[in-house]
Amino acid sequence: MSDTIFLMKNINKRLSESFALENINLDLQRGEVHILLGENGAGKTSLMNILWGIYSPDSGELYFEGQPISIQSPSHAKKMGITMIHQEVSLFDHFSVAENIFLDKKPLLSQNFKLIDWSKMYQNCQELFEKLNFDMDGRELVRNLGNSQRQLVEIAKAYVSNAKIIIMDEPTSTLTDVETEHLFKIIRELKKEGVSVFYISHRFEEIRQIGDRVSVMRDGKIICTESVSSMNENNIIHMMTGLDLKDRYPKLTIKPGKEILSVTNLNVDNVLKNINFSLRRREILGITGMVGSGRSKIAKSIFGIDKIDSGEIRIENKKVTIHSPSDAIKAGIGYVTEDRSTEGLFMSLKIPHNITASSIDQVSGKFLMKLDKERDIVNNYTNRLNIKCGSLNDEVAYLSGGNQQKVVLAKWMMSKSKIFIMDEPTRGIDIASKVDVYNLMNELVRKGASIILTSSDINEVLGMCDRILVLYRGEIVAEIPRSEASQEKIMYYATGGKKI
Repeated sequence: MSDTIFLMKNINKRLSESFALENINLDLQRGEVHILLGENGAGKTSLMNILWGIYSPDSGELYFEGQPISIQSPSHAKKMGITMIHQEVSLFDHFSVAENIFLDKKPLLSQNFKLIDWSKMYQNCQELFEKLNFDMDGRELVRNLGNSQRQLVEIAKAYVSNAKIIIMDEPTSTLTDVETEHLFKIIRELKKEGVSVFYISHRFEEIRQIGDRVSVMRDGKIICTESVSSMNENNIIHMMTGLDLKDRYPKLTIKPGKEILSVTNLNVDNVLKNINFSLRRREILGITGMVGSGRSKIAKSIFGIDKIDSGEIRIENKKVTIHSPSDAIKAGIGYVTEDRSTEGLFMSLKIPHNITASSIDQVSGKFLMKLDKERDIVNNYTNRLNIKCGSLNDEVAYLSGGNQQKVVLAKWMMSKSKIFIMDEPTRGIDIASKVDVYNLMNELVRKGASIILTSSDINEVLGMCDRILVLYRGEIVAEIPRSEASQEKIMYYATGGKKI
């Protein structure tokens, strides 16, 4: 008897005028983690939406446990034993954590009257969190949770679903390293129980830890399917993008100019302590450190999101007072946030309105918007940044993560800022989109702008920065020039190593 639990044969699905899934042949074995790898927009999530019942294929056949099937809806998929953890978490904000997890499995006091045993539900939730090693309260309302905690709730919800197949769509995009390791332990446990997983990712470090096989997608097609052990990173990158490993960080060699920004004795929320650094014109300054070191706090403080307790900020040797983001924008600072969905974009607005959001004066007349000018500007940025969309009238919510990030970048490019703070600008986007972002950084620097890049990706700061500041527990513990930087040196300081 075959161990194949799910099979796609010759699946085709037209999704827009310019994109389709073509001749997809894919199988999933019982107790297997099958990695789907590809650029944003390659078709990974769209393909899984066929298994999840969002889309029906135009042609081809689906088989579940050896039987031909037609999946009508997500609720139909759930009844069959298929569930999905989405990249964009969809929970009920006004429900408690426990209510969301046990939504379809609430313990009852009475079957006749459908009375919920609340005490039992919260007890079950607590026992589940102890088993999964999640530090959360089942009684907490979901609306009070951060992004990573919401994702953990989705994972816990899938774990208790008794599913035979779980689809995980970029499940670690918002998780810390510790939370990611918890997830991997859960996946290994699920495998032992015979649960099969389709795992969508673009993180190479994850593949070898949990994957059995990997299928690489490009432009709606499966390029190849191989065992994880037989593939190397460079081969995968080339299949996904046509790029080689050496092309991932296209750093320009440009000599930085005079100091444009200085930060002196910055203290914030008992998190940042006596932060001192400068930024020069046409320089890319990297700030890195472990989770909780204060990387994003620096970015938010300079941009006026977080209140500064003490310290001084000077731009072109003039003291500036920044109490809000509007003050920062007036001072010539742009901010590419880590959280593009809630802080960087208006998800329900169309692409043009998002791009012009920080520079509305450039496209507005005395009484009316200059729609022709807005369209020309937006077309220019869309082409320059290679933003892939069905139409410019699309809401940004329907774009892939990489293309959403490009819209954020276009918005700040249009603002003509002198200083760009980029907080984890490539988190959650694919390799080719990362290269687009890096080339954009090069373009900004070439035109005289300066960039602060905060990133947890050490290879990224090594590849793109002129200098690197290393944070440890809210303090700058090292400043390393590009010529002297290495992974080992950065990790030494980031984990508490003292200056030699």
